Formats: sequence, C-alpha cells, structure tokens
Amino acid sequence: MMPENGHRAHGFSSANFLDSDEILNELNLTGLETFMDAGCGDGHIAIKAIEEYLPNGNVYAVDIYDASIEDMETYKKDNNVDNLINIEADITEGIPDVKDDSVDVILLVNVFHGFKASRRLDDAVIELKRIIKSEGKIAIMDYKAWDVPKGPPTQVRSSPSDLEKLFNKHGLKKIYLNEKIGEDIPEGKSHYLIMFKKE
Repeated sequence: MMPENGHRAHGFSSANFLDSDEILNELNLTGLETFMDAGCGDGHIAIKAIEEYLPNGNVYAVDIYDASIEDMETYKKDNNVDNLINIEADITEGIPDVKDDSVDVILLVNVFHGFKASRRLDDAVIELKRIIKSEGKIAIMDYKAWDVPKGPPTQVRSSPSDLEKLFNKHGLKKIYLNEKIGEDIPEGKSHYLIMFKKE
C-alpha cells in the first residue's frame, strides 16, 4: 500500500497504523535538536519532525533502501527544506558522514527486529552509541514480543528486557519505557517504546 505522502518504502508503511505525533511527543523535543529517523522508510516521521517539531533543529533521514532516500531528496527539493540530511546506509555497517557524539535523539520505529533477523544486533548498537551524544537519547519503538498475526515473526521480536540486556552490555542504560503505545489490537497495545542513553 502506498503511504499517504506518496513515498515509496521497502516495507509496509507504519503511517497506516501508527500515530507519528504520539511517537514524537514521547521524545520531549525542544525544537533545537539534531534528530535522526533511523530506518526512515517512507519518511513520514522525519517529515512530521521537520514540519512541526524541529523548526530550528536538524533532521537526518537514514535508510538502507535507495528508493526511500530518493523520495526524501524529492521532498527536500520540492519544499525547499535546508535542515534535512538524507543518507542511504546500512546502520549495522556504519552511517557515513555522521560524526561521533553528534546526534541528540535517534528514533528507530519498527526497525530493531530487522537487526535481530539479520543477527546484527550488536553491530547496530555499536553504531548508535558512536553517533549519539553523551546526554542524548536512543528511542526504540517496536512490536511487543507476542505471538500475534500482525507484525514480524515472533522469533525476531525482542522484549524490553531483551533490549535492556543488549544495551547494558554496550554501556547504555535504560531511562524510559512505555508499554502502552501503538495500535489497538485484541491483545492490547501493539508496541512499546524504550529509551537508552550512555552511562
């Protein structure tokens, strides 16, 4: 299904079932941050952040798929946006042109289970830790580790405690957890959002 903004994405756009305002409000942005939508897909969260949350900030839109980045470049040109930096990259291989300790907030929505599927969890966390500032936040929103029909296979889902163990191993500590976010499904809310920062 083509998302409302007309952008192509490799997977099914979360714009069809997740509220980008609900997600961005969790981050308590001041409007001045350097923000990264890591695994931006169709870019609906990055675009919402630029247009409504970060008038004086900078936004990185990062995705492994060239079509996503091409469409974000089109958005940037069509709307004369100068605070958007689009990067085609595999997070587990490193994000070029992003300096160490340079990003205030990194958001990954429905992305982290892909790292588990490819067995690259540690590589992803190492790169996120490299680019986040010491007081910055890494926010992960993903499907709960339930055996339910909607979403990725159960075996590639992680629980908040799974992620806490992983991030702790790399010197990052949990600072926030919301387990009542996302889509209403028969079992409850579909997602959780967890945040980490450097210790």
